[in-house]
Formats: sequence, structure tokens, C-alpha cells
Amino acid sequence: MARSTKPLCCATVLLLLAVVIGVLASTARADLVISKAERRVDLTSHIVRVLASLRTLTIRLPGGRVESYTRQPNAKLVDSELKYGPSTDLPPFSYSPVIVHFENNNPFAVAREVVREIEISHWGNVQITEHYNIVHGGARLKGEFSRIDYQSRPYIRGVSSFRHLIARLPPRAHSIYYRDEIGNISTSHLWGDSKKTQLEIEPRFPLFGGWQTTFTIGYGLPLQDFVFTANGKRFLNITFGSPMEEVLIEKFTVKVVLPEGSKDIEVSVPFPTKQSQEVKYSHLDIVGRPVVVLEKLDVIPEHNLYFQVYYSFNNISLLREPMMLITGFFLMFVACIVYMRTDMSISKNSSSHLAKLQWDEVQATVQKIQGIFEQYLAVHDKLEASLRDLSRTGDIQTCKAARKAADAQFKELSKELKSLLTSLQSSPQSYQIWPKVCRRLDCKGEREMQEKLMTRHSTVVDSFEKKLRGQDVENRIAQQQQKIAALRQEIESLLEYISEI
Repeated sequence: MARSTKPLCCATVLLLLAVVIGVLASTARADLVISKAERRVDLTSHIVRVLASLRTLTIRLPGGRVESYTRQPNAKLVDSELKYGPSTDLPPFSYSPVIVHFENNNPFAVAREVVREIEISHWGNVQITEHYNIVHGGARLKGEFSRIDYQSRPYIRGVSSFRHLIARLPPRAHSIYYRDEIGNISTSHLWGDSKKTQLEIEPRFPLFGGWQTTFTIGYGLPLQDFVFTANGKRFLNITFGSPMEEVLIEKFTVKVVLPEGSKDIEVSVPFPTKQSQEVKYSHLDIVGRPVVVLEKLDVIPEHNLYFQVYYSFNNISLLREPMMLITGFFLMFVACIVYMRTDMSISKNSSSHLAKLQWDEVQATVQKIQGIFEQYLAVHDKLEASLRDLSRTGDIQTCKAARKAADAQFKELSKELKSLLTSLQSSPQSYQIWPKVCRRLDCKGEREMQEKLMTRHSTVVDSFEKKLRGQDVENRIAQQQQKIAALRQEIESLLEYISEI
């Protein structure tokens, strides 16, 4: 019996110890619900069981109001500190539950997933991009949210919400941005000095319990502060965790994007992580950039330790992308030169080549016709100017000389126009434009305009010599003036059409 009693006692002690440890480790968590109009938590947030065999127990609460607690003769509550004891005459291994119901409005920022991408460029920059999916893990909001109530009394109606997060960045961080899927978010503040850079960000809306938001922050770091050389290899030395220390991260992924051409990659992390590698393609990449992927669950601020990624990289690889750009532009210019100087036609006597030559001749003829009509309009303007000078100076001889010169110019232009129109009409490639040109000009428009101009000019000069009244002169040339205006409009319309050919 003596031999069997000792193992039984040991088993009993171990069983009691296991029960005590289980009771100590157990935490009953209820569904937390908070009213939109009340400060206090409706249900018990935590139930803590402690051993009553402790002579003195002190519980320091995070502050706020204590709703209730297990009352004992030796219990004493002072501000946010609850003290039990000292206790005497307690039997061995005895315990009793202690329940404390208190108000805790501290924000419970929980990141369901954070993806941190560290991209190394040996042109002098380390680019950090962090994607966050943040949820408020505190008591869920009961009822509807009122923006008016919240803004009128934010420290009462929204005491359980959090409105900002603080990211402590390295001291020489630059090019900092804060955005989400909609675009840039301007509600952020940045402070920095030689020792630290602090970024305070505010979501687009306050976060209550159960609410979530997603956003992205990014910044650049100097290469020489985080990438070093040792034993013929380069290595990145940077912290693992998130710069937001008050955030609990359920799933954290770090992606280190190395330059294209990196090899002999090794990773040194001060704690266990899931490691893998992948390839990322960016601008002007050929084989892609190697990416080291580190994954870890339940990351806390204590994981914000330095880790290293070692790799080999040849400096000649830096010239790969500039040489690709130079070669590409050079080949493009050479191709343009060859194309402009090469005759792509199969034969000089081919129908397509002959058609192109004929069309070029048509275009040249049309340009000459356009120039002649512009000269017509210029002569018309000179005649109008001579009439204005006549009314101002009364010099009839000068006006007649201007008319004589205009008549000679009209005859010369008519001769040139006739030959050009004949050439245009005979060209087989002008079948598309000749009917429109002829219809707009009415085939005799320029001759009629010339006659009307000369007749009008002669009428005005004769009336001036006979010293007729101005009203009589206007009546005599009114019909001619209308016809000239209509013909001039037709010619201007023809010029617009020719300029589009």
C-alpha cells in the first residue's frame, strides 16, 4: 500500500496543478456591444479568475469607470487600481473567481492583413509600400450612426471610436503618401527631425467596433541607410514589423523586391517565418525581379526587429535598362530614316505608282488654282482701296490707272486659270474633285466676278466725274454690289474646299 500511495499522491497533485493552470489561463469573452449614445459597455468584457491562495492581488485597470467587481471584505478600489488582500488562513490549492466589469474605451486597432513591399533600387532609393486592412476589434456599435450627434459631441458619442493612427517612420523618409482605392487622403499630418519621422493619418470616417477600412501608405528611404556590403555580398537591414506600433496584425506579409539580376539570396530573420520566393515584372524587365516573401501570423510590436536579406548583384546590371532605352530609340530613328528614303513601290510602271504620280500632279494643280484665286481677291481689294482713295482725295486719274492695272492682272490670271482648269479636267485622278470645283465656281464665276468688278468701278468713277449724289451712286451699283458679294463668298468657299484636299 505504501508503494501505491506515493504515485497516487503525485497524480493528484499534477491533476490539481493542471486544473489551476487551466483556470488561470481561462478567459471568458462575451460579445461586446456598445450603445451609440452611452459610454459604458453593456456586457462584461473580461472575466478573470485568480487563485485565492495569493496573499495580495493588485489589478491595475486601463482607466475609466468600474461597473462592478467581486466584493470581498478585504477588497479595496482606489481610482483604477483594485486590490485584494492580504489574506490569511487559506487552505492549500484553494481558489475563488474574481469578476471585474470595467469600462475600456481604448481603440482596438486590429489589422486583418498587412502587405509590406520593400523595393530596392540601386539608383539610390528603397521604396516602401504598405497595404492595410484595419478593423476596430472593440465593442460593436449598437444601432445607427449619426454624423450630427458624433460631430456635436465627439468625446461622448464617439468615445469608443478611434480617429487616427500614428506611423513612426525612419528619420530620412521622403515622398510620403497616404491613399486608398478612391484616391489621395488629405487628412494626415507629418512631423520629422533628424531622429524620427512621424506620420499621423486619419481615415475617411471614424471607426467604431466592427467597422473596417483599407488604405495604403508609401514612402522612400535612402539606399545607403539600409543596404550595405559585407563579404562580397550586399544585404538589406530593415525592421520586420509595421511602423504602427499600436496595431495588432493577424496576417503580416513582407515582400522584398530585389533588383533584376540578383542571385545567391539568403534571408536571416530573428524568429520563425514562412519563406518563399516569386518573380515580379516591372518596367523594362527581361527575366523579372526576384521577390523574397516572408509571412507571419499574429505580429505584435515585439516583432519589430531587424532582419537581413543577403544577395549578390553586379554593378554592370545597372546599365541594362539605360542601354535598352538608347538602343530602342536608335533603332527607331534608323527605321524612320530607312523608311523615308526607301521606295516601297514594286515597279515604276505599276498602276499604283502611276496613280500616285497623277494624284501628286492634281494636288500641285489645285494648289496653283488656289493661288490664282487668292490673287483675284487681292486685286479686288486693291480696286476697293482705289475707290476709297477717290472719295477721299478726288484723284480720278489715279483711280483710272488702278482700274487699268487691275484689268491687265485679271486678263493674265484668267489665262493662267484657263490652262490649269484644262489640265485638271484632263487628269484621270481629278474625277473626284472636278465636279465639286466646277459646281462651286459655276465654271464662269471668276469671269463674271471680273466683269462685275470692272463695271462697278467704272460706274463709280463716272458718277464721281458727273458729280452725282451719293444716294444715286449707291442705287446704280446696288445690284452689282450684291452680285460681287455673292461671287466673293463662292470663291472663299472654294478656297476652303481646296485647302482640305
